[in-house]
Amino acid sequence: MRVLILEDDPWIADLLQQIVLSLRPGIQVRCLGRVADALLDWHQHAADLVIADWNLPDGSGVELLQAIRKQDRALPLVMITGRVDRASVLEVRPLGISAFIAKPFQVPRVVECLEALLPTLAPPAATAVDEDPGDFLAHLAALPTSRLDLPLQQGLRDKLQQSLKGTQLNLRELAEGWQQDPALSARLIAVANSSAYNAAGRRCVSLVEALQKLGAPTSLNLAIGLALRQSSAISSPQLRLLAQAYMDKTERLVERVAALAAACKLDPASCQSAALLHRMGELCVLYLAQAWEDNGHALEEFQVTQALDQFSQPFAVALKANWQLPMALRDLIGAVYALPQAQVRREQVLMRLACAELEGEELSSLERLRRLLGLS
Repeated sequence: MRVLILEDDPWIADLLQQIVLSLRPGIQVRCLGRVADALLDWHQHAADLVIADWNLPDGSGVELLQAIRKQDRALPLVMITGRVDRASVLEVRPLGISAFIAKPFQVPRVVECLEALLPTLAPPAATAVDEDPGDFLAHLAALPTSRLDLPLQQGLRDKLQQSLKGTQLNLRELAEGWQQDPALSARLIAVANSSAYNAAGRRCVSLVEALQKLGAPTSLNLAIGLALRQSSAISSPQLRLLAQAYMDKTERLVERVAALAAACKLDPASCQSAALLHRMGELCVLYLAQAWEDNGHALEEFQVTQALDQFSQPFAVALKANWQLPMALRDLIGAVYALPQAQVRREQVLMRLACAELEGEELSSLERLRRLLGLS
């Protein structure tokens, strides 16, 4: 079974893909962003459902649907569009569109629509657990960067996934929880800075800025999409304790950064974002460790310790690059551990001082940082 999605916004395409996979686990999904590529794919591969945006960089998704209808009058077709006027609907009426998804769309309605159109799959056959799963460190070393992610906090993940069943979410309450969640904060900042949402070129370095740029409906859709992507919640007692320890340190750093920013009369938003994300490498390793266990593989404590030592830093670097986080934010994250040799900004000194205070570093070092920050 196969679904073809034609959508040039990669974040919307990913959300649609996650919805499809949540409804039909194991189904093959192909996402493309150009009409020409989708036409070629259609002629080479059969599909059981086609979802197409109306406006694409190289033409209209209507071209794809017209080509499909010349060969297949029964295939379910879904049109994504910002056009909801009667004239537009009548324009494509001869194509027998099965459903229209209006932007910005509400995920529960999309779920209901696709549930009715997707083919029913036979239950997947049970697979035996690999008796020789190999080495966890080798597994991490071989992972493509596209597989790296951060774990959503369990309570937030559950609430977002409940929205698929039509549960009404209080956006204000969710947003308050988002401020303490590294995974969601990083995702929204990354999307807000992407070419799809940042035509003006002004970079967001905080969650508040990202929420303002994206707006409530888009932010909520992206949050739900991330929750659907999360195949594993950190549930192992060993891994949960480690994750909580990192989050406790993160929260203390966020609080200390805010206090220092107030003392220096600086906007704390970007520094708080950096503090929230400074343990992204460790959280990524723990997320992948949980996925490893969920796949039936044993995991010893020493393996987790080795993985954290070996992969936390390179995974953090890869995540920052994958998400194209602004350099200003990356510099603040790096300043938690060390100041650059030249062109040091006050915000960077603030990050280094906050961490040094919490780590109980030598008094002489603390005094030097406070002088650089103008606090003594």
